Amino acid sequence: MLRRMAEPARRLATYEDLLRTPEGVRAEVIHGALQTLPSPLPKHSKVQGAIRRFVGGPFDDDDGHGGPGGWWILLEVDVRFGAHDIVRPDLVGWRRARLPRPWDTRPIDVVPDWICEVTSPSNARHDRLVKARLYAAQGVPALWLVDPELRIAEALALNADKRWVDVGRFGDGDVARIPPFEEIELDVTRLFPPLDEPDAPPET
Repeated sequence: MLRRMAEPARRLATYEDLLRTPEGVRAEVIHGALQTLPSPLPKHSKVQGAIRRFVGGPFDDDDGHGGPGGWWILLEVDVRFGAHDIVRPDLVGWRRARLPRPWDTRPIDVVPDWICEVTSPSNARHDRLVKARLYAAQGVPALWLVDPELRIAEALALNADKRWVDVGRFGDGDVARIPPFEEIELDVTRLFPPLDEPDAPPET
């Protein structure tokens, strides 16, 4: 009687595998699988920068200088939920009381208080399903999904059953107080590239 040989177990990737990726390659480890990320389009970077300015400004930069303060709002830092789940969100925030000094730490092992993913056609499904489920399972209290194509910012909050609850969807013309940053009014239009600029011919 022939016996089938057992297939070797798949080796699960860790942070050490991320460190071995070539310089300049954006990558994460999700459920033990190393995944590379496409380079962002300029509109993606525009949204990242705008959120860092209009949210990070009052809650991070202006701490002690007239803003609500109390947060660190960082761009694309490595967050480790476990040995085989290391992500690099577009923006991520911690209340300073929970993470007093993040500056020389990589990856950060403290669960964030807020994550924002800027979606694109190539990664929207991954962000909305795979990563959103991971964030819920790990107990991230608040998640924003911002779509530059549709010009919509979607806010989600985690309930007691670790399920996402829709807090609201906001678009052009909305000025809203969006959790967990209700202390300020956010002009959502300013998160996206302007609509009224005519297309300029490319420089030669």
